[in-house]
Amino acid sequence: MAATGRVSERHQHAEATYQRLFGPRDVDTAEDDPELMEILRGFIFGDVFDTGVLDDQARELITVTVLACLPALPQLRSHTQAALNVGVQPVQIREAIYQLAPFLGFPRTLNAVATINDVFRDHGIPLPLRAQGAVTDAERYSRGLAEQAPLYGNEIKDDLADLPEPFNEALPRFLTEFCFGDFYTRDGLTLAQRELLVLCALATMGDTSAQLGPHGRACLQVGNSKAEVVAALVHCFPYIGFPRAVAAIRVVKRL
Repeated sequence: MAATGRVSERHQHAEATYQRLFGPRDVDTAEDDPELMEILRGFIFGDVFDTGVLDDQARELITVTVLACLPALPQLRSHTQAALNVGVQPVQIREAIYQLAPFLGFPRTLNAVATINDVFRDHGIPLPLRAQGAVTDAERYSRGLAEQAPLYGNEIKDDLADLPEPFNEALPRFLTEFCFGDFYTRDGLTLAQRELLVLCALATMGDTSAQLGPHGRACLQVGNSKAEVVAALVHCFPYIGFPRAVAAIRVVKRL
């Protein structure tokens, strides 16, 4: 570490942020790559955590979302612990992971759920967590459409209308019932939180066209400020890399 007051102050701040999230770091434990780890801690905890308007709880919900999408399960385990340490409720962590199923598919979602559940068990948190489902089978479409239509209109339905039957009807209905009916109607996260986390998931997956624009607009429509949306995408940068983060920010900038 360079012996300048400015860098030393940044280093101390990074260590304080790290301790707030993970507890005291054992500085006496030998590291195989100490230079890289110091760069990592300095950038993530000394720089990024102080950039923008997000609090620790929002940042850790974003982080667990991103890590589940990568998937980076060892790091997901650590940041689930950090999320609990800064006051994120277990049900919020669970809902952030559950809602990834329409975007990631079930295998990666189930692996992420198993990882967070291991942390919950380590903390003596009883499983299963309290149910948050709010719809019956008969209500999935109507309740899902009530969530979807104000934000996205008929965009997907119109785009898929020229598919051969029965797919022209089935695919839009699956989206409405599954993504919006099964997940967006659940308690545990606000709609603004859901949209912001989905946007970060899409940025992690590298989507810069079909979904980022509509979800970016939805983020703003449900009450997130542009400063919050950009801060969330900047927070993704250390985990997803500069190209994907900046590509997503460019999409949001045009909204």
